[in-house]
Amino acid sequence: MSEAIESRLKEMGIELPVAAAPAANYVPYTLSGNTLYISGQLPMEAGKVAVTGLVGAEVDVATAQRAAELCAINILAQVKAALGGDLGKVRRVLKLNGFIASAPGFVEQHLVMNGASNLIANVLGDVGKHARAAVGMAALPFNAAVEVDAILDVDA
Repeated sequence: MSEAIESRLKEMGIELPVAAAPAANYVPYTLSGNTLYISGQLPMEAGKVAVTGLVGAEVDVATAQRAAELCAINILAQVKAALGGDLGKVRRVLKLNGFIASAPGFVEQHLVMNGASNLIANVLGDVGKHARAAVGMAALPFNAAVEVDAILDVDA
């Protein structure tokens, strides 16, 4: 299964980055039994936050969706690191939680989270279909527009 996932990533033009180190006093992931928890990932690209600002003010929905995709790519990088490089060990993505820095009155957080949800489902196939939350926030670390964390069932 890992080869199929790597093939899909290649077809989509996605090269997973090296998993980012934590920016504070936490770990990037924890594994408890077969449940893998991935810490919140920001829309990092080339070592910096690629999309900043409030969605619905400085950031439009399409750009915020791209930010959510970047978060999902970084989640996959953390999952790969946690599983010794083998994304084929993912049995199911259980849940994604999306946090969207939102301007007052912005109510399309669910559309923003489609960026992350679609990417995860497209890369992992049926095991990537998940429950989720999409929550508006006043602000996020480093002025990021989006942050996404994940809970997965894996072969540990």
